This record gives sequence, structure tokens and C-alpha cells, in this order.
Amino acid sequence: MKYLSKSLVLLGLVVGIVCIAYPLVLWAIGQTVFPEQANGSILYGPDGKPVGSRLIAQPFTKDEYFQPRPSAVSYAAEASGPSNLGSSNYALRARVASMLGPIVKYQSGPKVGQPVAPDIDLWFQKDQYQGSPHLVAQWADAHNSLAQAWVKADASHGKYVDGWAAAHPNETAQWSKDNPGTDKPVAADFAVIFFDDFSKTYPGQFPAAVEHRTADGKTVSAIEPVREGTDIQSNFFDMWRQEHADADLQDVPGDMVMASGSGLDPHITLKNALFQLDRVAAAWAKIANRKEADTRKEVEEVLLQNATAPFGGLVGEKMVNVLEVNLELRRRYGGA
Repeated sequence: MKYLSKSLVLLGLVVGIVCIAYPLVLWAIGQTVFPEQANGSILYGPDGKPVGSRLIAQPFTKDEYFQPRPSAVSYAAEASGPSNLGSSNYALRARVASMLGPIVKYQSGPKVGQPVAPDIDLWFQKDQYQGSPHLVAQWADAHNSLAQAWVKADASHGKYVDGWAAAHPNETAQWSKDNPGTDKPVAADFAVIFFDDFSKTYPGQFPAAVEHRTADGKTVSAIEPVREGTDIQSNFFDMWRQEHADADLQDVPGDMVMASGSGLDPHITLKNALFQLDRVAAAWAKIANRKEADTRKEVEEVLLQNATAPFGGLVGEKMVNVLEVNLELRRRYGGA
């Protein structure tokens, strides 16, 4: 009993120190000295609701926001891993193209410093690729996974394809006959035949979200055929590039196209942010109904004010926190 009682006392003492006293001391120090970090470095939107942590990256896709470094694990903070995609892999090429198409510029020639995007739109409208018509159909036929990804990317896309399927029972019935293993096909299954038909019905156009203002002042979005815009520039930049291999384009920052192996990568280089500046400023100028030049200057100032380098700037490149910068822009131009 003497040895047992001593063991129990020692056990109780260790449990009290390790499981109660030590965590309480750490909690007290954290809440007193580092309250923000101890509670997850949470950032809040203009409405006061939490929108994320400044320590964890999250995706942004709208033109008015700076986009983070691509993530090989879909920005999952608890995961890590490589993409393992080679330079010839079309999934990688499509991801890179979707980011570069709307913002990349000419390095030399008569259009030096000008964006490539307008030329992509004009080329797309000709509806020819390597001498053959129906550009959108060729894209969908060659890369059906990208066509399916477009359908799945937004609920409005799937709804639009469902509407098309309901209006084209013969085409969907033939698809079901050709694919007997699919009992209940969904919108994404019809992606290729949808784009084949769309390309013939709307040559030189692509389905994209178009915003309209209603009589009561509200803004509604609907999928409609368009002849220009970021959807076209993103999805067809790679095909344009293959037909314009001699075009001398600006080099881009490495962190703009090279995927991070985790979700814990919330910063991009200042060079990356400045490369996206024109697109972001133009989008906010349109939203806020302001002059683009003035908006660009203000957004650039926000970037420079938020740019920091490790150890007070002694080492490394200047970086900006994507979520912090986007929140600041939202506060300035986007309201609640």
C-alpha cells in the first residue's frame, strides 16, 4: 500500500501539472500576450463575420480579387502533397492558361506592354482552330474533362446544361444509347455533346455569366452566349498560344503558376500581385463606377502598404497576404 499510495500521488501530481496547470499557463500567456495568434489569426469582413485566417490560403476566382498561389491540395489546410503533373499534361496547361490568359502582356513588338486578352477575343470570334471551324466543339472534344469541369464549376452552369438537355431529347437519348453503363446521366455527362451543339448554334461564342440590373435595382446573373471576356481568355489561351507560338510574351512570377504543396501558403510575392494589378483595378473600377487610372493607383498603394519581407526586409522577397489585401479592397469598393 505504501508503494501504491506513492504511485497514485505521483500520478495525480503529473496529471495535475501536465494536463491542467501547464495547459492553463499556456492558455493564459496566449490570451494575454498573443490573443490574436492564439485564437487562429481570424480576419473579419465588413459585416463583422469571420472570413478566414491570415495563416491559411483560400481560393479567389473573381476578377476583382487577387488570386493566391495555386494549391496542389485544393487549399485544404490539413493536407499536403504534390500535383505530379508534367509540363505536357493538359490539366496543368489549362490551369496555368486560365490564370495567364486575362492578364499576360506582350514583351516586345508593336504591342509591347499591351495585354494579350483582346487578341484572344478577336481570334476566338473567328471560330477557327488550325484551319477547322467550331473552335468550342474542338476544345470540348479534345479535352472532355475540362468541358465537364466547366459544367461542375458553378450551379448555374449545370442548370444551363440541364435546360439544354430538356430541349434536346434526341441528342441526350442518343448519348444514353451510346453509353449504356450510365443509368442516370447528370449535366456533366452531357458536356461534350452540349458544347458540340452550342458551337454550331453560336459560332464564335462561349457560355458565360452575364449580369443584368432589374427594375428594382438588383443585379441578377444569367448564363448567356458571349463573344469576349475572361471566360474565353482563360479557357482558350493555350489554344491561342499554340497558334501564335512566335508571340513574345512577358515572363510571369514563378509563384503565379507553380502549385503549393499545402493549404498553408497565404502569401504571394509582390511581383505576382503587381502582375495581377491591371485586372483587379479594372474590375473594381467597374464595380465602384470610378476611373480606372485612379483605382489602379489606389490598389497599388494598398499592395505597397501591405507588402512585407522576412526579418524586417533583411532577407527574401516582399510578400503580400492575399486575404488581407482582398478584404481591404472589399472594404474600400465593395461595401458589405
